[in-house]
Amino acid sequence: MNEKTLKRVDIIFTPEKNYNEVLERTFRRPNSDILNDILDSGLRGRGGAGFPTGMKWKYTADQESENKYVICNADEGEPGTFKDRQILTQVPYKVFSGMAICAKIVGAKEGYIYLRGEYKYLQAEIEEELNIFHQTLDKLKFHFRIYLRMGSGAYICGEESALFESMEGKRGEPRNKPPYPTVSGFRGQPTVINNVETLVYAMMICDMGPEQFKELGSKDSRGSKVFSVSGDTPIAGIYELELGMHLENFVEDFGDGDTKAVQVGGASGFCVPRKKFSDTIIGFEGVPTGGSMKLFNSSRSMYHVLQNYLEFFEEESCGQCTPCRVGCQQLLKGIEAVKKGKKNSAYLDRLIRLATTMKYASKCGLGQSVGNSFVSIVTNFREEMIY
Repeated sequence: MNEKTLKRVDIIFTPEKNYNEVLERTFRRPNSDILNDILDSGLRGRGGAGFPTGMKWKYTADQESENKYVICNADEGEPGTFKDRQILTQVPYKVFSGMAICAKIVGAKEGYIYLRGEYKYLQAEIEEELNIFHQTLDKLKFHFRIYLRMGSGAYICGEESALFESMEGKRGEPRNKPPYPTVSGFRGQPTVINNVETLVYAMMICDMGPEQFKELGSKDSRGSKVFSVSGDTPIAGIYELELGMHLENFVEDFGDGDTKAVQVGGASGFCVPRKKFSDTIIGFEGVPTGGSMKLFNSSRSMYHVLQNYLEFFEEESCGQCTPCRVGCQQLLKGIEAVKKGKKNSAYLDRLIRLATTMKYASKCGLGQSVGNSFVSIVTNFREEMIY
């Protein structure tokens, strides 16, 4: 067992207090001071990619434009992830406050929450909370409005540029980069787009200060993270944990005593086998994750797990680029052929090379991440792929 034990935290879902005072206090500070706190905290995006939040805000603030936007990505389409829904249900004002603070720094007058289509039942509740929040902004004489936009159920729209396309009434397909959103995002204007959880942490850093935030986590993974824990676990649910933990400690707390693998980061993440638990760090210096932690015990077929993931990716690929569109199909057909004995086990090596090619040749994060689960499952559970 690693010396650093698992530490449960309670920042995101802290009991309600008068956060209007936090917002008022923050608004009285110079933009440069607020931005320096976000930068100093080491906060990185909690959606999975981990880009430094303060740098994203700074790049957008530096752009000369009359119209800028702040967008909260609440699409949450990654299989096994359900934390953002809980945040928006329990502490929506923290999300709104994070957006307002960002708007003050970058000079935006409008913000949008892009809500996953399957969360439509939350729409009325969120809009009611927004009306209350706008009254708070009016009292503070800060002219910023947040609007809700519903997604259409497409996984690809979790990718930031495809999200912009969807919001503009177009087919949800990724754009070429550069230009990046900080230069040309929604409606071709400088845009900050952050995950739900990232915006809450930005707001909490303004409340607690960067030093207290940095007391949690590690040098490369500051702070804590909300995890959606599911699968073969007796205590499935949503937990806020310190980043930089070893997977061995996580399994000790959440496993059922027979955990053979943990899928870190959902279908687009990495599958870590039992033999690597003690060497795997959950954080940006190890295996990063958008929040999904799915445990599998010895009763599970990793072939069926991989087959399920590939069926999902084949369905959700937008089809715009050939590596992803054709690659997802061929990976699925390939493992099915090996399992049926129509191809020998050596064919798996060719499929691994295809998955690796997809990582470099695909246009967006969907095709680029398919190889994460594919290679890690095939490499570590090869015997389960063979008939």
